[in-house]
Amino acid sequence: MQDNQTPNQQTADQQALSHLNSQGEAQMVDVSAKAVTSREAVATGKVAMSLSTLEAIETGNAPKGDVLSTAKIAGIMAAKQTANLIPLCHPLPIKKVEVNIKSDRTLPGYVIEARVKINAETGVEMEALTAVSVAALTLYDMAKALEKSMEIREICLLSKTGGKSGNYLNQKS
Repeated sequence: MQDNQTPNQQTADQQALSHLNSQGEAQMVDVSAKAVTSREAVATGKVAMSLSTLEAIETGNAPKGDVLSTAKIAGIMAAKQTANLIPLCHPLPIKKVEVNIKSDRTLPGYVIEARVKINAETGVEMEALTAVSVAALTLYDMAKALEKSMEIREICLLSKTGGKSGNYLNQKS
């Protein structure tokens, strides 16, 4: 809100925001009139670490156990809980969540990719991004005894299909 605006006044930009009502208050978007369509979103992110930490994880020598399996399960669980974590997200009947974690010695570290599929009135971009974020946080948590300076980087949406806005492909990645 601009300094000279009262709480009930809105700019043209605010009126176009779907998560604000006519009084400028937060609201969940009404998707009840939208068509159910097949939708998919893919997100990615990286966890950078020293080569010695990467090798310890690869050989199963992390103090907390199986780092990658735990991170993968955490990502899947997180996608299913997105509506409980992100305000105004719709609870969705997710049909598939796939989380892949691959080592990258040039990073060094891991690249995480999450793919979420649904047949619904709204998209699953937030679910894919949440899956990657929580998988990365879990990987960090499971390996922090080896290295606290790991970095979570470059979490972004790679692509999405379906819905009124059509398909999206991230040109930056």
